[in-house]
Amino acid sequence: MPSLLRASLIVLTLLSVAACTSKPLVTPDRTLPTTLHADHEQMKQAILTTLVKRKWSVQRVGPDLVQAEITVRGQYHAEIDIPYTADHYQIKYRDSRELSYKDGKIHKNYNRWVRLLDKGILRELRDDQAETTAKNMANGVTPQGITQAAQ
Repeated sequence: MPSLLRASLIVLTLLSVAACTSKPLVTPDRTLPTTLHADHEQMKQAILTTLVKRKWSVQRVGPDLVQAEITVRGQYHAEIDIPYTADHYQIKYRDSRELSYKDGKIHKNYNRWVRLLDKGILRELRDDQAETTAKNMANGVTPQGITQAAQ
């Protein structure tokens, strides 16, 4: 009897651990804060740069949509769509394999990958804005748009 009880507890533990790996699907829907100013091309480049840095494969690039996929350890596969404008983007689930997608829930690693993409895109936009500001200042333009010679 104790071995039956022990086996039951092990099974329950394994089931509870397996259930914890599925989480509600994360779909970042980001409108840029007013402190970040990007044009359409800068947004596209920030998305593409982040995808490449995070080891996603870009499948298709359109004027308002980027499609990408990732395969981890040759087994776990996810596909996403990223519709974008100059001041907005969204990371949308398209398809997956071996990530247990069902009823709006998916393996927690997918959500982590998508959150890292979201943070990376924002970081790229901030870095691009800082680089533009530095170039302007090197060319004699202050952040307020007033040339240093005029001051």
